[in-house]
Amino acid sequence: MFAGRNLLIASKHKKERVIAPLVVEALGIKDVFISDFDTDSLGTFSGEISRKEDPITTVRNKCLKAMEFSNCDLAIANEGSFGPHPSFFFSAANEEFIVLIDQKNKLEIIERVISTETNFDAKQITSEEELLAFCEKVQFPSHAVILRPAENDYTEIFKGIQDIHELKEAYKLLVSHYSTVYIETDMRAHKNPSRMKVIEEATKNLIEKIKSTCPICDQPGFSISNAQPGLPCKQCHLPTKSTLSHTYSCIGCGHQQEKKYPHAKTSEDPMYCDFCNP
Repeated sequence: MFAGRNLLIASKHKKERVIAPLVVEALGIKDVFISDFDTDSLGTFSGEISRKEDPITTVRNKCLKAMEFSNCDLAIANEGSFGPHPSFFFSAANEEFIVLIDQKNKLEIIERVISTETNFDAKQITSEEELLAFCEKVQFPSHAVILRPAENDYTEIFKGIQDIHELKEAYKLLVSHYSTVYIETDMRAHKNPSRMKVIEEATKNLIEKIKSTCPICDQPGFSISNAQPGLPCKQCHLPTKSTLSHTYSCIGCGHQQEKKYPHAKTSEDPMYCDFCNP
């Protein structure tokens, strides 16, 4: 379905560095092209342009607009978000969506990854000591930072800072004009190696999803649509909250298939049982 075809990657921030090698090898892509579409027009991490849609809608629009702009029928796009982890509330999380759209075969496959491997952070600072402490915490200079007067003040903004002298000069300029400075991690992929690793993980997962085909119609994207709890406790045999089965669904013909014991075990340790270990 994909072998020998050209692929467009909708990216302004060098994501093709991790995406292209993986998809070329796995899908037999002939050539990879980078879109000229300005993906920042749909929203920026630093806030000058707010994202108006949810991440899935945004990544889909990014892909479609890039395809329209470049007149290509096969494309991949990625969209990231940052904030508190949905389950571990005191941990920051990086959520990445990656989509492949094939207009020739009327196919859309989306993958999502959530990772706590992120340096995402921000702080209002008033001294050079706070500046340097923040930078040490967020892995500067391998990971870039952004400086501006305040969280919602974009009067002056310095992006992509990865040099200590540039950092101090930008801080001195801002603090002399505004008295306080707002510092945040630069979450653009080409300035954030931690995020690039998560995008790489999402790409690998997307490829696995593409390679998983429906046993009925052979369409790619036959993947998990639901996880059913109820794995029995090894001691009392009552159902636990651990996964008993996964339901796989086809996005083409709608065929569904249940696969039991997805983690290669038929019972759960009593320590995870609400009855044995309340």
